[in-house]
Amino acid sequence: MTIDFGGTTARRAGPDDAEELVRLRIVMLAAMDGAPVEPGAWSERAIESLRRRLTGPDAAIAAFVVDRPGGAGLAACATGVVEERLGSPGNPGGLFGYVFNVATDPDCRRRGYSRACLTALLGWFGEQGVPRVTLRASSDGLPLYERLGFTLHAGPVMDLAVPAAAEQGRGV
Repeated sequence: MTIDFGGTTARRAGPDDAEELVRLRIVMLAAMDGAPVEPGAWSERAIESLRRRLTGPDAAIAAFVVDRPGGAGLAACATGVVEERLGSPGNPGGLFGYVFNVATDPDCRRRGYSRACLTALLGWFGEQGVPRVTLRASSDGLPLYERLGFTLHAGPVMDLAVPAAAEQGRGV
């Protein structure tokens, strides 16, 4: 599946894009942390997870990418997953979308690539019947997300590093 956004083509990523998706994740994490992020066992595990999970049209995870103009690799990506929770009056089917791993190589920014990827991803969520999508925004990404209609919520968001999972390398 490819979608054209004003001259920028976003396509659905496949298992062969896993290494580049993780490379862009490293770019994103380094920008968010303000420090270099080293690949390692975590990145190898992420590549294998993507190779497995991006297979097939019915996959509950999708990534949309823009290929690097005139070169090998990817310039930008946006990844999302469909979660099935219990239904509620406002969402009887219980489907929710979560966006993560929105990244653009520094030398490819300000060209609309992330917008194209994210717009394609939001279309995919719509095709899946997902009525609500959430994400965690960086300060750099906030203006894009607001232009696409996301709203900022203040609230008691909390998290916990589960000790047993962290000890097994599954945690934060």
